[in-house]
Amino acid sequence: MRWEYKTIKLAARGFAGGKFDENQLDTYMNQLGSEGWELVTGFDTNKNYGETRDVVVIFKRSLS
Repeated sequence: MRWEYKTIKLAARGFAGGKFDENQLDTYMNQLGSEGWELVTGFDTNKNYGETRDVVVIFKRSLS
């Protein structure tokens, strides 16, 4: 089976980072899910001292 992948990066906001728009993530996930994408993983990237810079989510779907 062959796959294609899509990566979405959401920037964290706030003085110390760590805040991102969950509604924006829900919108992405619902839209991509309706297009056949499946969430594979999600993680955050750190700036320093535990501050979150970005939240990254990776999706995959089968190439037909």
